[in-house]
Amino acid sequence: MSTGTGELSAPGHNPHPADRTTRAPHRAAGGTFASLKVRNYRLFFTGAIVSNTGTWMARITQDWLVLSLTGSAAAVGVTTALQFLPMLLFGLYGGVIADRYPKRRLLVLSQGALGLCGIALAVLTLSGHVQVWHVYLVAFLLGMVTVVDNPARQSFVSEMVGPDQLRNAVSLNSANFQSARLVGPAVAGLLIASVGSGWAFLVNGLSFLAPLVALLMMRPAELHPTARVPRGKGQLREGLRYVAGRPDLIWPIALVGFIGTFGFNFPIWLTAFADGVFHVGPGTYGLLNTLMAVGSLAGALLSARRGTSRLRLLIGAAAVFGVLEIAAAMSPGFWLFTLLLVPIGMFGLTVNVTANSFVQLATDPEMRGRVMSLYMMVFAGGTPLGAPLLGWVTDTYGARVGFATGGAVSLAAAIVIGALLSRATGLRMRVELRPGRRVRHPQVRFVPREGREGREERARLAATA
Repeated sequence: MSTGTGELSAPGHNPHPADRTTRAPHRAAGGTFASLKVRNYRLFFTGAIVSNTGTWMARITQDWLVLSLTGSAAAVGVTTALQFLPMLLFGLYGGVIADRYPKRRLLVLSQGALGLCGIALAVLTLSGHVQVWHVYLVAFLLGMVTVVDNPARQSFVSEMVGPDQLRNAVSLNSANFQSARLVGPAVAGLLIASVGSGWAFLVNGLSFLAPLVALLMMRPAELHPTARVPRGKGQLREGLRYVAGRPDLIWPIALVGFIGTFGFNFPIWLTAFADGVFHVGPGTYGLLNTLMAVGSLAGALLSARRGTSRLRLLIGAAAVFGVLEIAAAMSPGFWLFTLLLVPIGMFGLTVNVTANSFVQLATDPEMRGRVMSLYMMVFAGGTPLGAPLLGWVTDTYGARVGFATGGAVSLAAAIVIGALLSRATGLRMRVELRPGRRVRHPQVRFVPREGREGREERARLAATA
């Protein structure tokens, strides 16, 4: 059965989109873990816990292996860039494929291919023949698989749970990923120190058996499939025109693009801080990733409790994220740096979940694969540009300057896009001091402009009230 036309959730039909609460036709009930009541999603969630743990083990191990082989933070940036380069080059085509073919079948193929990539890197490492170009090649192959896997997996969530539970399921997916981040880096650090990197890669490759089994055990009759788009010319251009006509989609996607390109280069910065600033080993490097995951998990669970996605929350969280990165870069001591990683993870995850769920709910179902492929292309595809650049800045000017640069760009993007949103919608941003129990705290609001534009906007709001 179809999930509907998308008009019930599309902010483009609202004259006041910047302050709109985007939600499904009915607010999800059942609390933080509501979508886990759906059997198919419960299977998906369980399989993802296992594979996500393996993925985090592989990420940490890959970064440390490259640093060990080359001694260069820029080389770590190149590895990250190669993994995300296919998304930049071919990401939109992945969305066309996700809209055209059954998503469950695509995920079976893509998850199997990801497992084979992990096993290949394990064999190279355990045999003692691994070289840095091997890691580069496997990273690129992983990126090619995720071109299809990402939009298919993102849009398959709505087919498992339906529109009512979509935001909750998106948040729980993030909580799942961040929960694995609590375990994976710590286990990877222990394995690297005790038996070597190859075993961590092997565990990652085998972990993809869990989502494969989960996908095969699902009941197709309980899914909410959307109508597949038949093969035809111009489908990619159609998706781009759709987004181009929706400012409420363009600006959230642009914001996550800036933050994904410049603000999410943690593999570069954390390895540089662990090795060059604080002079700690792989075990402590794993701890830094775990602490950031604690904050990310908290942000995901808080997002799961919220039934709405507001653009003002997105702008505010992005601005705080940038400020916290600058503060962490300038922190004089190890323990202050580690403590700041927790709120950085929380606000970074809030940005991601809020933008993801807003864009999905605002998009017509038959366009969702293509729109989400654009979202992922902008969010992750900018990494091939940002990672080498920030890696060079980190190598040349130091870890602190590199980290602060990413935070400054994220903060600037939040301020500029917030201003553009207010101008595009006939609104303006206002910062108010709201009284609390002990202190007055600031709150960002979008309010109608003064003058004729403001009066017209208020009239439209009154007419739709």
